[in-house]
Amino acid sequence: MNRSDDANPHIDETDRRLVALLAEDARAPAATLARRLGLARTTVQARIERLLARGVISGFTLRAGPRLSAPIRATAMVSVEPRSGPGVLARLESLPQVRSVHTTSGRVDFIVELAADTTEELDETLDRIGEAKGVRSSESLVHLSTKLDRRV
Repeated sequence: MNRSDDANPHIDETDRRLVALLAEDARAPAATLARRLGLARTTVQARIERLLARGVISGFTLRAGPRLSAPIRATAMVSVEPRSGPGVLARLESLPQVRSVHTTSGRVDFIVELAADTTEELDETLDRIGEAKGVRSSESLVHLSTKLDRRV
């Protein structure tokens, strides 16, 4: 009998193994997954559909290989003036190079993840962030290489 997860009793060990296999190769055929899990192909398909319907799997994605020119990635740490957060956030939302914005509980107010095709584009984006009304200060870190990535 599979032990159910305390946070989500609808997910069993077989579901976890299936999600792990899909994380390795989201394009793996159901028949291949079924063989690796020791299940029938129709059972695997039904489990995938159930995991999608319940939001356990929110979609399938592509990880670009090293042969595809990767964007230049950076993180900007942004401090804002009191009560300026919504305006600064609106400015960040208007910049296509901004991939995500996170609020923080530290010395900075926002962690901003950026991706740009060139260093010039990244530089211009950082300038536009720094010029935004309400930005007190910003510090940027350019990502050089990825040593570990556990995002699924």
